Amino acid sequence: MDLLLILTYAALCIAIFKIFKIPLNKWTVPTAVLGGIILIGTLILLMNYNHPHSNLGGQFFVTTPIVPGVRGKVIEVPVTPNSQIKKGDILFKIDPTPYQAEVQLQRAALAEAKQYVLGLESAYHAARATTSRALAERDRTLTQYRRYEKGFKRGAFTKSDVDNRRQFYRSAEAALTAARAEEQRAKLAYESEILGENTTTAKVRAQLVQAEFNLQETIAYAPTDGIVTQVTLRPGMMAVPVPLRPVMTFIHKEEQFFIGAFRQNSLLRLKPGFKADFIFRALPGQTFQGEVVEVLPAIGESQVQAAGMLYGSDLLLRQGRPLVKLKITDDLSQYHLPQGANVEIAVYSDRFEHVSVMRKVLIRMKSWQNYLFLDH
Repeated sequence: MDLLLILTYAALCIAIFKIFKIPLNKWTVPTAVLGGIILIGTLILLMNYNHPHSNLGGQFFVTTPIVPGVRGKVIEVPVTPNSQIKKGDILFKIDPTPYQAEVQLQRAALAEAKQYVLGLESAYHAARATTSRALAERDRTLTQYRRYEKGFKRGAFTKSDVDNRRQFYRSAEAALTAARAEEQRAKLAYESEILGENTTTAKVRAQLVQAEFNLQETIAYAPTDGIVTQVTLRPGMMAVPVPLRPVMTFIHKEEQFFIGAFRQNSLLRLKPGFKADFIFRALPGQTFQGEVVEVLPAIGESQVQAAGMLYGSDLLLRQGRPLVKLKITDDLSQYHLPQGANVEIAVYSDRFEHVSVMRKVLIRMKSWQNYLFLDH
């Protein structure tokens, strides 16, 4: 662009010198040269500051590593790579045999625990019956003891007979106390199960829930709409639930945003809503329109974390660039560009708008330059 401006200015000066027949001397020539330097330099500086440009740009997208929830052998991979899939579509299946067996085992254990509840109910009723018999026996022995005690006063029974009846009564009273305690124990055990608090049944039910969850985890589903690419998972491979060993990568289908790294000098000229031009290395000679979405509020190079060491002045040597989030408003669907394509970005602020023509010309010239490269 600077060369174009110099040539234009030179042509204009030659025309003025010819038309007005200005003599070439030590005053006119230096004046023309100095004027050109000042004029062109001012225009370029105004353009650089008010309409910033960055060749460090690209599209970013979110991926999710798919890690199996359970360990097992892969039996099916029905997903089609590089094609759009919906949320809930099956990605792959793991052999469910051992997990189905565990579910059946826990269901049998739960049925056994429920039978145990019926046993608790029977034990409770038996304890109540035992208490009733003990109560009747206590009342019978008490009646006999009182009858013998009255008869002893009249001389009908001996003191030994009265003592025997007293012992029978005390024995029956103790048996009644034991029966009531057993009834209370059986009642608590039975009622705790009815209220869902029996530890045995609760434990088995929790194990059944875990077994059913593991069985469901033998099928991996798409977390959202998106695609999977570079699928190397095959039936017969062993899938292991290790965080560092995902079996495939899921790419989410979201609105496409681009990130550009700009100089900190131009931060005051990077505001949401400002128009922008994008050029792709993959699409020489074409320019696309867009706008600024936001300036990200933090610069990664300056982050610090709690650690057992002191930070030194070398931290200040990492001068990072602020990241700007942008979006393209033109339709790119016909070009089928892969996600992550690199771009160069020019942003046009609301200051010195007439100078933006220079940036627009320059960004289009750089777009045509993408035809020129040597790889040999």
